[in-house]
Amino acid sequence: YLGGSAAKKIKQPPVLGQLLAGVGVGAVALSQGALGHFVRSTMTDSILHFGAMVGVILLLFKSGLEENIHEMKEVGGRATVVALVGVVLPVAGGIGFTYFFLPGLPMLVYVFFGATLAATSVGITAAVFNDFKYKSTETRIVLGAAVVDDIIGLVILGVLSAVAQGGEVSGSFIAIAIVKAVGFLGISILLGRLLAPSISKGFSRLHSGPEMKMALALTFCAVYAYGAKVLAGLEPIVGAFAAGLVLDAVHFEKFEEPQFSKDVKEAAEIVEGQRAKKRLLKIASHAREAHVEELIDGIAMFFMPLFFIITGMAVDLRVFQDPQVLLLAGGLTVVAFLGKYACGLAAGKGTNKSLVGFGMIPRGEVGLIFANLGKSYGVLDEKSFAIAVVVVIATTFIAPPLIARAIKQSKDDALPETKRQGAKAAAVAE
Repeated sequence: YLGGSAAKKIKQPPVLGQLLAGVGVGAVALSQGALGHFVRSTMTDSILHFGAMVGVILLLFKSGLEENIHEMKEVGGRATVVALVGVVLPVAGGIGFTYFFLPGLPMLVYVFFGATLAATSVGITAAVFNDFKYKSTETRIVLGAAVVDDIIGLVILGVLSAVAQGGEVSGSFIAIAIVKAVGFLGISILLGRLLAPSISKGFSRLHSGPEMKMALALTFCAVYAYGAKVLAGLEPIVGAFAAGLVLDAVHFEKFEEPQFSKDVKEAAEIVEGQRAKKRLLKIASHAREAHVEELIDGIAMFFMPLFFIITGMAVDLRVFQDPQVLLLAGGLTVVAFLGKYACGLAAGKGTNKSLVGFGMIPRGEVGLIFANLGKSYGVLDEKSFAIAVVVVIATTFIAPPLIARAIKQSKDDALPETKRQGAKAAAVAE
């Protein structure tokens, strides 16, 4: 938690600070004495690992809640093309790079390396856009593409988890795994959207307070996560993401309105001026729609950092004594960077292609999930896992300042020539 706060202080994503904090704790575990022994015993604690599993399930559930299926349908062709290019190039580059520089390993290892580079972290990129209060065609393309390639990444994750557990890589096995992954996502989302209104109404009749609202959301999350594992052989996080997509704000209309929303509406009734009144009513409406996410945030804020910290703790720093590991991590970071940056070229005419490319670079939590699962299945050894985590850290760290620079350039380009000259003059004067 301190690591996440420290990262925010220097305008970096909290996930980066939590991950580095975990790496620091892992370094302490290498020491001798009572402290090192205590940390080593903690690293294998089943309760801690269960908490981390809950954290990653809630993370994907929250990601699903923050997306809107209707808005995703409206994502233009450019966002879809950007997403596809942003998956194919990094995955192919990751597989090719590791196959060439790490010869003799099972093919599944190379595929896991490539898959780790597939998805963009929606949260990190969106946070940077939000910090700059910047919205444009480019931001819509980036966020739309990030959602699409997250879904593609989850399908890839489902396929790889099925293949890893089956211990066999064949065309028919992979085809069946793809059908199961896509089929589960499609059928579960369709059934969920059909049944959610009735289920929600039933829950609200029992109790319409926020406690029951959170219980409904967590029940959907748990059932879908369990169903993904048992029915389709997928990772529970795939089901959790689907559950988040299913639950819209409309499904909670029968529940009590949040107190904050009520207070804002009361303020809107006594305030003077139609503009201020509309603004307050809009805030109240948003507060009601976002209430479920806020309820989940309360529990997720405790469990989610455990996943990142434990992932960081799993990095054995001794592997970096081998110069080959550092060289491979650096080379794969370049591949990861170029693969996503190049997808900006598919954004089309009239767009800031650099902003789109930089916005797609951070891997963040999604890349960590791939790396962590690869290690838990025994596909990635200590050396391979460390390389993958370093690449995730590097792309997460370098992307925000590049996005910020591209946003500044877009704003400058959007200014009329007279204002641009005035801004430059003011900057020189300062």
